[in-house]
Amino acid sequence: MYSKAEKRFLRINFISILSLFLLILAGGIVRSSGSGMGCPDWPKCFDQYIPPTDISQLPKDYQEKYVTERLAKNERFAKLLDKAGYKDLAFKIRNDESIKVPEEFNPVKTYTEYINRLIGALTGIFLVLTCFYAWGIRKARGRVFWISLANILLVVFQAWLGSIVVSTNLVAWIITIHMLVAILILAVSIYTYHDIKSLRNESLLTKKAGWLVKFVSLLTVIISIVQITIGTEVREAVDAVQDFFPELKREEWLDEVGRIFVYHRDIALLVVLLNTLLYFLLRRKVIQKEVMNTAYFVGLLIALQIVTGLALSNFALAPWAQATHVLFATVLFGAQFYLLLIFKNKQDFIK
Repeated sequence: MYSKAEKRFLRINFISILSLFLLILAGGIVRSSGSGMGCPDWPKCFDQYIPPTDISQLPKDYQEKYVTERLAKNERFAKLLDKAGYKDLAFKIRNDESIKVPEEFNPVKTYTEYINRLIGALTGIFLVLTCFYAWGIRKARGRVFWISLANILLVVFQAWLGSIVVSTNLVAWIITIHMLVAILILAVSIYTYHDIKSLRNESLLTKKAGWLVKFVSLLTVIISIVQITIGTEVREAVDAVQDFFPELKREEWLDEVGRIFVYHRDIALLVVLLNTLLYFLLRRKVIQKEVMNTAYFVGLLIALQIVTGLALSNFALAPWAQATHVLFATVLFGAQFYLLLIFKNKQDFIK
């Protein structure tokens, strides 16, 4: 039986994980709707906690004001890159003319980005509470507290990175890092959840998974991370095509993206093959019900990924498919990572 402190931790940790998925969905909606610069400043939106609904509520020189602020923040970031030895990147940021182009006020885009930030703030609160409740179970699992605390530091870094994403006007490589840090935060939350749940849940402790199952399971996680990274780069390439070829129709964008889209499509096939192999390996063993249920869930997510991927490639990058495609990719990673954790041998089950 779980103690009250353990139950509280598991409950708030599970809510945090759900909130992270919701935040990733919100980020996908922001990206697909082009609302990333709906709020030109950070953490406030148009220097307000509740953003305006009409352009009349803004000063006449609001565009110049936020461009100036962005340039100042980018100069600070460029100096940091210089000190870290990334002088080429610093040079690109200093000389990116797109940063100097002011954003037109659009209330729909503003509130789309604003809601995304609210979900982000709420998720941060849940993660702080997770760390707080981890302190109460430190005698059972001291490492969970320290890992949860490290996750808070990751969240702070992610928030800072989010401000850089805004100030650099959605510079491509920073968006990729932003996504990968989100995956890392999610992985840490799933790890701490499993670590406490497996303390007193014998069904999560398996020694029947051989080395091949564990190896294939690890490969599925690694390939999913690679696929998410390349998928982010495909989206960045689409943005570049829009900028360089404004005359192209939406359904023509993918034709100009290049080989990065081909890599993304080919790796999707590898994801299907590896997970199919893992499923048949599990069927050959006497594996716990929860493991097989998670495997079935992985199969469902892959099917949904295929559907949304086909919708993107055949229906002119349909915005609804963009956001759901990203969501299903991260949920798939979460399920695969959870399976990998289950397959680790455990010796510390407590009655």
